[in-house]
Order: sequence, then C-alpha cells, then structure tokens
Amino acid sequence: MRLSSSTKLARCLMFGCAAAILQGCGDAATTTTPQKAADDSGSKLRIVATTGMIGDLVRRVVGDRGEVVVLMGEGIDPHLFTPTASDVRGLLAADVVFHNGLMLEGRMGSVLSSTDGPLDRSIAVTEILPEATLLHPPDAVGHADPHVWMDVLAWSKMIDPIVRGLCDADPEGCEAFEANGLRYQEDLAALDLYARSVVETIPAGQRVLVAAHDAFGYFGRAYGVEVHGIQGLSTESEAGLADMNRLVRMLADRGIPAVFVESSVSRKNVMALVEGAASLDHEVIVGGELYSDAMGKPGTWEGTYPGMIDHNVTTVGRALGARVPDGGFRGWRDRTDRGDEGDAEVEASD
Repeated sequence: MRLSSSTKLARCLMFGCAAAILQGCGDAATTTTPQKAADDSGSKLRIVATTGMIGDLVRRVVGDRGEVVVLMGEGIDPHLFTPTASDVRGLLAADVVFHNGLMLEGRMGSVLSSTDGPLDRSIAVTEILPEATLLHPPDAVGHADPHVWMDVLAWSKMIDPIVRGLCDADPEGCEAFEANGLRYQEDLAALDLYARSVVETIPAGQRVLVAAHDAFGYFGRAYGVEVHGIQGLSTESEAGLADMNRLVRMLADRGIPAVFVESSVSRKNVMALVEGAASLDHEVIVGGELYSDAMGKPGTWEGTYPGMIDHNVTTVGRALGARVPDGGFRGWRDRTDRGDEGDAEVEASD
C-alpha cells in the first residue's frame, strides 16, 4: 500500500530522522510542494529564513513583496535545532529559503545546501565569503566558524546574495530589492561605526569578552576584543575542567571585571566561572545577557539585527568600563544624524 505524504512525514518525525527530515521524505516533497498557478504571479513571495539574523536582512530587502517566516526564534539554539512537521511543510512550500551555511544549522545543513534535494531554491548566504576571510578555530572540523553576523560589515555583505535570490524569484521586484538592500547596508555601516566607537573606550587591559560558547570570534576580530568561549563553536561540545580552571585563573590574574551569559545557552558554566574566581578572591560579575545564536523577542528592538548588535555592544561596553552614549546606538545615531558629532563625543566620554 502506498503511504500518503503526511504519513511519510509523520513517520520521519517519529523515528527521529531530523538529520534527513527533508531528504528522507523526498516523495513528500514531490507531492506536497505547491506550484504557483499561472494567474498567481502577483502574490507575495513565501520566504523561509532559518535564523532571525537572516530573517531581519530578508525582511528589510523584500519589503511588502514577500512574507518571511523564521524557523528559529528567540532563545532557540540553532546548533541543537530539530525541525517540526510544520517547519518541514513551510520549507517545502517556500519560494525561497535562506540559510546561514557553515554547519550552523547542523545536520539540516546538508539538505538545505543540496542542489538535487527537495527544495527548489535554497541559498546559503555565507557562500559568497572568500575562504580567507573566515575564521577556523581549532574545534571547527570540516567547516569555518559560522557566527559571521557578529561582524557587522561582514554580515552586511550577506545582503547581496539575498537580493540576487529575491530577484531570481521575483524579477519585477528586483529594482526595489536592490534599493532596499543599499539603504540597509548604509544603516549597518553606521551600526559598525558605533560598535567601534564604544569598544575603543574600553580600557585596553579589559577588552576581554568571556561568554558561554565561542560565538564571538568575528566580533573580536572586527572590533579588537579578546574573546574566550567556555564551550566551543557548537553548544553540543562540553566544557573541560582544565579549560574552566584556565579561564578562572585568567580572570583573577588579569582583573577582568565581568563575564557574560547568553540568551540561547545555559548559564551554568558561566556561573561556575564566577564562583571559581571568588574562590581566588577576585570578584567577577555577570555583565549581562548577550544575544549570540538568536535575537531577542519579536516586536522588540533586540528582536532586530541592529537591536541585537546594539544590545551586545552596549552591554559589553558598560560592563567592561567603556564610555557608552545614553540610548546606545539609537541615541548615538540621533545625534550624528543631526550633525552633533561633538555633542555625541562629549556624552560618550562623560
């Protein structure tokens, strides 16, 4: 007896084949993917983005010509993400799928990147980056560090493949996509300048960012911050006792005042560092919660990519002794847009 597509999909999920949830349901892909009717050419594009950081770029570029669904929302760790049946149906029905690549999406990545898989148009936004610009930490086996969005200027380059992908799917909207993309790149250039201006005011000996996992390498390289992650690139890795002891000693010896938890990662290991430093008579505070692999709550400033970066830069800066403008990036931008660069500088140095 031939099984229905929905039954095959359910069996895929029941047997835990998230690693090949799309590939293993190839028949479902051919029978459930809706085809646009000839008279439906004016309908909005159906777009899926795997992460909020990608989704924010896509929304700004596509404007009102498309509807964007983000698979992994606030507080979701993409390294550990398993798609649901509803997620799979959304992927199969999408006109365009944008994903990060570089193994951020774990075992889903091989299916999302497959040229002969069930998805008609799936684009890894990081594929345009030259190999020489990517970071390759020791624990990255077979791929580079995927957390490119922590470098604002590097992430702004992801707008280009998004524009191309949308133009291919909707040629009539191409002019609008290109204009939207250029405007957003200008906004992100200002955000990058804000990040640099804040980090430069952190005392040189305190430009050390210690967080739950190794998600801030590109941030460190771009803005001149020494970065230490308790866990490796993936939160599936375990923190070793020797590494924990090394970090505790470093915090105490160098007088680092703060460490940081992350919104999508357990804070257990970070709290162990705080306790360990206390045992060496060095007080370390939790400087705040950073957004690493996921943005904030939808509908909030932190639920946008600029808001995510603004929050991180402002939180890190204040905890490590920087002179941070009132209102963070938006307060700084308001003044510079009015031409009050001098006033912004004075406020930032108070």
